[in-house]
Amino acid sequence: MTLGDLEADLIECVRCPRLVEWRQRVASEKRAAFADEQYWGRPVPGFGDPEARLVIVGLAPAAHGANRTGRMFTGDRSGDWLYRALYRAGFSSHERSVRRDSDLVLTDAWVTAAVKCAPPGNRPAPSERDNCAAWLHAELDMLRAGRVFLALGAFGYQAVWAYLSQRATVPKPRPRFAHGLATPLADGRHVLASYHPSQQNTFTGRLTEEMLDAALRRAAELVAT
Repeated sequence: MTLGDLEADLIECVRCPRLVEWRQRVASEKRAAFADEQYWGRPVPGFGDPEARLVIVGLAPAAHGANRTGRMFTGDRSGDWLYRALYRAGFSSHERSVRRDSDLVLTDAWVTAAVKCAPPGNRPAPSERDNCAAWLHAELDMLRAGRVFLALGAFGYQAVWAYLSQRATVPKPRPRFAHGLATPLADGRHVLASYHPSQQNTFTGRLTEEMLDAALRRAAELVAT
């Protein structure tokens, strides 16, 4: 199976009735600002360079962001922050991704999320997280060049460790989430933590662009080692 095969299977997934109902309702009702757009309204696959050494794992698609555009971290303010930072760090060809078919290209980076469908209130249920784990694990297995896992937020951090605990020798107990924390694994890979660029974090100043830039600079350093 290839990443393309996995994507084709993923976008047909209906394992979580609550998420299916929500993503489709949002796509039908739409936000007024996007009333003339065709929403994606399906599970959102990862995006980027299949040979990426940097793998970024967030929480889930935003209802009117990636659930609308069909590209992870695209079409909302969180994505604007992330792609600007990726551009400044040399991983992205452009500062902003606005739709699935835009010409933005990621080099040596892959962007995905622990849960592939937009959840109500941006809060997946534990069962939904667990249902989606199989998709995430299959995806990460195929990203064979991955050396640094940048987890955005505690939810993504937990998802990364859940994956790695089945595939590698990991420290126990799991290091507690903290922005900027870099944890080496015995096989030379690293887990790097950052606050999620959600509006809650960026509007309050909990995460600044300087902090996100620093996390990506550290990711670039670790990728190169």
